[in-house]
Amino acid sequence: MNEFLLTYKNTISFGIEILAAVTGLVLFKKYKLEAAKFFIYFLVYLSICDYLSSYARYVKDDGLFSFLEGTMFAKNYWWTTLYWKIGAIMFFVFYYHKILKTTIFKRILKISGFSFLLFSISYVALNWDKYFIMFFPSISVFGAFIIFLCTVCYFIEVLKSDKILTFYKSLNFYISFAIFIWWLIITPLVFYDVYMSRLDWNFIFLRWQIYLIANITMYLTFTFALIWCKPEND
Repeated sequence: MNEFLLTYKNTISFGIEILAAVTGLVLFKKYKLEAAKFFIYFLVYLSICDYLSSYARYVKDDGLFSFLEGTMFAKNYWWTTLYWKIGAIMFFVFYYHKILKTTIFKRILKISGFSFLLFSISYVALNWDKYFIMFFPSISVFGAFIIFLCTVCYFIEVLKSDKILTFYKSLNFYISFAIFIWWLIITPLVFYDVYMSRLDWNFIFLRWQIYLIANITMYLTFTFALIWCKPEND
């Protein structure tokens, strides 16, 4: 199992991610008149960014990007922090601001999103030397809080409306459920990333298993929802 993860974990995770993005593109016409089209753009954005982040695997052993070895760009921490840990959070703030109807919820998300962006920029600026060699747990935890805030606001709004009767047909419900569970599972791992530097391979393989299962579950949920759900009038 460990050898399998070492060899194929990135391929499997990226393949499932591509599946969700391609499904969204194939069904784009179905959702082009609603906010869900932005989510499809987001899936394509993630696929492209994840593909670009794989450059780090070709730095060592005289790889294609061996000229980066010894530089601050040898690892992809900076890129992952930028496009995922900050960029993805800002997208979901934008997306839920689009689909929510309650004014107070929209205002809360707007203020929270701006605060998160300001905090992230300031934190990176103050810890610039570490930006290229590690992930920042504080940004990850703050980002998880924003995700929980977005999804909780959505769930409350659904419970207070007639949408509760047909929630199982809503793409936004499946998106909210999937990202809530993903961040709930993954966020605690950031506090144990210190073990990665100690070459504790038992933890490393466990971490890879958790990430792989979480990614497969999330992206397959997106794929299923895009196929199963019907367009909503946002």
